[in-house]
Amino acid sequence: MKILFDILLFLHIVGAAMIVGIWIGNMKKPTVHPRQRDGAFLQLITGIAMMGLLPLMPNSDPNYAKLGIKFAVGAAVAVLAVIGSRKYKKGEDISTGLAHSVGGLALLNVAIATLWN
Repeated sequence: MKILFDILLFLHIVGAAMIVGIWIGNMKKPTVHPRQRDGAFLQLITGIAMMGLLPLMPNSDPNYAKLGIKFAVGAAVAVLAVIGSRKYKKGEDISTGLAHSVGGLALLNVAIATLWN
């Protein structure tokens, strides 16, 4: 079970890197790339799977308030990333606020994960 959880955690971190990395890389001309949408979905799927495994892990004491907030922020990132990636594919202008919302909320989620004990 621990190995599966660790693999999911690895993929979860890769999803965050996809969102935040592209956001930082495009800081001069903010946009929402379809890979950010993919990273958001990867984070949601792996996060839900890890939440399902937590009760099965020995010596785990999950903080469900923290996990619920992380899920809500992750869902918001996914929705905004879908909106932005659709605009990107159509060639429409993507507002700076939308691009920074996707990256900033993903970064907030990383902060919640690491700073909230």
